Amino acid sequence: GVDLQVCTSKNPTCCTKKMEERYQTAAKQDIQQVLQTSSATLKFLISRNAAAFQETFEMLIRLAENYTSTLFCNAYRNMAAEATVHVQEFFTDVGLSLFGTDVSTEEFVNRFFDTLFPVVYNHVINPGSTDISMEYAECLRGARRDIRPFGNVPKKAVGQMGRALLPSRTFLQALNLGIEVINTTDHLQFSKDCSRALLRMQYCPHCQGLTLSKPCMGYCLNIIRGCLADIAEVDLHWRGYIQSLEELSRAMSGAYDIEHVLLNFHSLVNDALVQARSNGPELSEQVNKICGPPVRKPKESPGCSFDQNKGNQGLKMFSRDSEETLANRRKEFLRHLRLYRAFYGGLADQLCGNELAAADGLPCWNGEDVVTSYTHRVVGSGIKAQSANPEVKVKGTDPVISQIIDKLKHVIQV
Repeated sequence: GVDLQVCTSKNPTCCTKKMEERYQTAAKQDIQQVLQTSSATLKFLISRNAAAFQETFEMLIRLAENYTSTLFCNAYRNMAAEATVHVQEFFTDVGLSLFGTDVSTEEFVNRFFDTLFPVVYNHVINPGSTDISMEYAECLRGARRDIRPFGNVPKKAVGQMGRALLPSRTFLQALNLGIEVINTTDHLQFSKDCSRALLRMQYCPHCQGLTLSKPCMGYCLNIIRGCLADIAEVDLHWRGYIQSLEELSRAMSGAYDIEHVLLNFHSLVNDALVQARSNGPELSEQVNKICGPPVRKPKESPGCSFDQNKGNQGLKMFSRDSEETLANRRKEFLRHLRLYRAFYGGLADQLCGNELAAADGLPCWNGEDVVTSYTHRVVGSGIKAQSANPEVKVKGTDPVISQIIDKLKHVIQV
């Protein structure tokens, strides 16, 4: 093969141009494979936990909804059917907010109490033998914030929900970003110069019949640090990302504990109803001033349509698991994740040390020949260090990597 591009040598060679091209493809596939293998446990750790936390949050929302509907069924049976519809709408909004739609907590909490007021007025404050009309209910809905039938409770609920939902939502988003970072670095596009260097390191010795020789450690480090220079730039931000996740997790307790806030929402609703009931006469007066005397229509309030048994099964399941509370699960997850803090900084060294290079003291391949040791200078990790790399020319940062770094910076800030 006189027309070889990379595996040229003084000695006779048993490669043709076609073989060299095949080896080139193999060298690229090998490094992709090695990269994906080295990140597999980290990726599994994050994706398994992202799924588990999401599932737990969904379970909490269902339970909280059941608790709240049960409250109406047990204590306010005559309005349970109407109230349950608003309870369902409210918890749908909680789910949207938690799993990433930009809905304002203040808005949907207030909307819940707005829609609840006409129901409470009709059944608790001013019960009649018939129902209030649609138009009258609309007037009550609009007047709720001025009349304040539930006292301070809606404001309290807005505060608690906002504080608890935002950190949990950020936590989930951050985990999904972690998976995206690994997918991005797993499928890095290698430059032409890097691909040729990988070919020279891994397969050119085969052209001289040296199928057993492995690259020298220093030679391997230069090439892999050159090829992974972009990925090494992620290191600083990856460390920051793990640290921010730990800080966020520590802060997700007390008033910020979503488990506590969701599962106690029903008692806030109960406080609101007790307050409305005890101020009944005054509220009726205020309502008369704003909306006039009630306009009524024939009654059609069915009883309780909510299946309580369905809720209680969930409870049994949850109280068992609740011992390993969310906080403990987060702690455990972060304890494992912390072991991967330096993952991106030490990746090249890990690949050469574990997989690619010859052990110290053994004869090794230096790109041209089998030698006893590699004599060129070995450069450090990251883009800056590569200007002195004797084996690979590195241009600038890959735009895909720059983009993922920006996303990490953003989530750290959030």
